[in-house]
Parts: sequence; structure tokens; C-alpha cells
Amino acid sequence: MSARISLIGKPGCHLCDEARTVIMAVCAERGESWEEISILDHPELAEEYWTEIPVVLVDGNKVAFWRVSKQQIATALDQGRTVTP
Repeated sequence: MSARISLIGKPGCHLCDEARTVIMAVCAERGESWEEISILDHPELAEEYWTEIPVVLVDGNKVAFWRVSKQQIATALDQGRTVTP
């Protein structure tokens, strides 16, 4: 994972669509990079996160899952620590 923010999800997931919108807004405001990773392409991620998608990682740390808010991501970016959803 090379981007600061990672969205782990799968195609056809409506919560993933919502999380993507939130992440794109935060990245547009802050100039941060992000990437989207499908658990369908990464069996190890599917095993770890299947029941939690979408999962958002900031700097490799899980900061949110299921419902994602701008505040959760912003706090993690600002403080560099994991935030409990």
C-alpha cells in the first residue's frame, strides 16, 4: 500500500461507495493520496477484513469500518493514530 489512505472493499458494496465518496472529499480538501483495494484480488485481506468492509486504513492503521466519516479520517491524519469507529 503506497497511498496514505487505503479503502479496502469489494465491487457492488454500497457502503464502499459511500466510504469512497467520503475519502475523495477528505483527499480533495487535504491533498492526500488514496488507493482502493478489492478484497476479491487479495485473499489475505479478504480473510482479515471480510466481515468489516469497507475498511479504511490511514498510514496502514485501521481507522474505520462499515460507516466512514470525514471526522474519523481527518482525526487519524492529524494525529497519526488509530481511531475506533
